[in-house]
Amino acid sequence: MLWRNNGLSIVLVALFLLTMAGQALTGWHERNQDAEAHGQSSISLPQYLTSGHFLEATGENWESEFLQMAMFVLLTVSLRQKGSAESKRIDVIETVDVDPREHKDDPEAPGPVRRGGLALTLYENSLGLAFAVLFLISFAMHAKGGHREYNDEQQEHGQPTVSLSNYMASSRFWFESFQNWQSEFLSLAAMVVGTIYLRQRGSAESKPVHAPHADTGR
Repeated sequence: MLWRNNGLSIVLVALFLLTMAGQALTGWHERNQDAEAHGQSSISLPQYLTSGHFLEATGENWESEFLQMAMFVLLTVSLRQKGSAESKRIDVIETVDVDPREHKDDPEAPGPVRRGGLALTLYENSLGLAFAVLFLISFAMHAKGGHREYNDEQQEHGQPTVSLSNYMASSRFWFESFQNWQSEFLSLAAMVVGTIYLRQRGSAESKPVHAPHADTGR
């Protein structure tokens, strides 16, 4: 029962933990190899997990993923793409568009729906807000870790360190951000357009195999 009802999330969390461990271990070895090449001492794995090298790489990747999800959730509220499985249907009032206030007396409705007011306002926007907050946290992690890593490199080469604000105003910081952001928007566009013409039988992200290309949504 547990696997049948939660198999997708269990596999995804397991894959995340495995790849996160892989990143930590390989990043640790890569950092120490680089340090040894420059005549510096190596660090332990716990030390590496708080280093700029690890925090920058992790935050840089997470921020782009959460930006992608936040933008996708928010853009699909009002924008459409005819024929795409990732779009709401054109000129159709979908179930997700129904005002939840019409269901305040439904005993099975979530608590915020029954309570209304601010609780409902936050709840009906909670998915987009959650991804936006996760993006900001990851963005801050990228900035803090990148700043630490940059100053470590500066000290290694006998150069002056910089403040966090100066680092965040640098081309290096924004290059790291934009190179990841553009790939996320490209992958979203590929998914939106790809699902117009391509199919994957059994996938919730695909239209039925027999559906015409012009059919929008699932």
